[in-house]
Order: sequence, then structure tokens, then C-alpha cells
Amino acid sequence: MIRVSIVDDQQLMRTGFEMILDAQDDMEVVGIGSDGREGVEQVRRARPDVVLMDIRMPEMDGLEATRLIAEDDDLDTKVLVLTTFDLDDYVYGAIRAGASGFLLKDSPTEELVRAIRLIAGGEALLAPSVTRTLIEEFARHTPDDPVVATQAVDSLTNRESEVWALMAQGLSNQEIAESLILGETTVKTHVSRVLMKLGVRDRVQAVVAAYETGVVRPGELR
Repeated sequence: MIRVSIVDDQQLMRTGFEMILDAQDDMEVVGIGSDGREGVEQVRRARPDVVLMDIRMPEMDGLEATRLIAEDDDLDTKVLVLTTFDLDDYVYGAIRAGASGFLLKDSPTEELVRAIRLIAGGEALLAPSVTRTLIEEFARHTPDDPVVATQAVDSLTNRESEVWALMAQGLSNQEIAESLILGETTVKTHVSRVLMKLGVRDRVQAVVAAYETGVVRPGELR
């Protein structure tokens, strides 16, 4: 079962998401929060696999809540950011803070469910296409503090660098395997090593790092 928490200041949204997720055979809602502070507390308590995180909330917004969850070494919870704005400045900050995906609140039900499954399985970048668009737009902004250091990039083998570049273009493990003529299990191993060596949480952070370091350029996402 995929354990999911919902954090949103609108009761109607919380109730709607809960009904959708409870109707799935492989999902279980384990916590609900009405603002960022409450959301962080219940995530630390329930330790869900994925948390649906609204951005604009009172007390503590979703950006700060995402940062606190991502920085907690005791948590392995992935954050799926939910918003009504497809290019809201807050979303850039959420991705930077450690969010594993991004979804518009008016997305179809099946898209929400698919995004949660993908993120829970580590395929965060392959959530809805708007996530790839967001990453590409985000990557155009040169940060003062890059996600990864040059030494980390230099530590990758040639094969790992190839896998990283294909990850950054939005390819799934299966597609990478087909492109490089490798077994999917081998690709999964390379992906894990790339994430470990770069010191990033997941594929989304790896993609941001790929743009920042010039491994791929805006416009190369599939």
C-alpha cells in the first residue's frame, strides 16, 4: 500500500483528495493537515510515502513545510506539490526545497493517482508533463547555490553520466535501458549510483542539477 498524507487549507480539497485516494486499491490516506505546520507534524508522525502539499496556506506555507520534510534525514517521504498556478514562483522554491513533483489541482483524477504511484516508485520526473515544463523553466534561473558540486559530477563514470543525461531528458528506466541497450535492472543500479554520488533525493533534483551543470540544456526535455 502507498501511504499518503494530504496537506491543504481548504476542507473541500482535502475531502475530495481523500475520497479519490481511498477509492484506490493500493493507496491509504494516513494523515491530513490544514496548514504547513500541521502537515509537517503529521508527516513526522505517520511517515507516509507521499504527501500532497498545497503551497499557499496560513501559519506555514507549503514551501517551508516541503523544506522541513526534505531536510529531515529520518523521513523518506516524497512531496507532491499541488497548486492552482502552473508557473507560480512558489513552485520554483518548492522544487528547490526538495519537492519530488508538481501537479495542478484541476488535473484529472487519473493523472493525480498516476503521479502518486510514480513518485512513490521513484519516477518523480515522469509525473504529468507540466512537471517537465516546470523543471525546464526553473532550470533557466541560475542559482547562487547549485544543487550539486563540481566534484560530485566528476565522480560519475561515463556510463553513469549517460544515464544521468537521459534521466534529465525525461526518459523512464525502461526507455533508458532501450536507448543504451542495457537491462532495466542495470539501469536502476546506475540511477541509484547517480543519485547517491550527486547527493540528491530523487530524479527531480537530479534533473535540476543536470541543467545547472550544463549536462543538458533547456529545450532538450522530451
